[in-house]
Amino acid sequence: QVQLQESGPDLVKPSQTLSLTCTVSGGSITTNNYYWNWIRQPPGQGLEYMGYISYSGSSDYSPSLKSRTSISRDTSKNQFTLQLSSVTPEDTAVYYCARFNGVGMLYDYWGQGTQVTVSS
Repeated sequence: QVQLQESGPDLVKPSQTLSLTCTVSGGSITTNNYYWNWIRQPPGQGLEYMGYISYSGSSDYSPSLKSRTSISRDTSKNQFTLQLSSVTPEDTAVYYCARFNGVGMLYDYWGQGTQVTVSS
């Protein structure tokens, strides 16, 4: 059973960089055909794709967030990390990490989500 767990601060000040880590257990982040995603949900809104890092280490970002987003990984710890720079209160959201299965073409495992608030 694959499990994903987000960790990081729940409060970030405007203009700072938000950093969250997803720790994966029950499966390796280097296994072929899996893509490791960050997705967020602002209050009262739908889910928003932010980006992924793939099993091979390649990455993709949402065009609307690309200039502020970086996703990296630590294969020795089986973790991947989101960094979102220059945050504003509009970045307040529940942040999820999730695995996309490139064979089944679906998000098959999700973390429980972590609330991040941007406020001074």
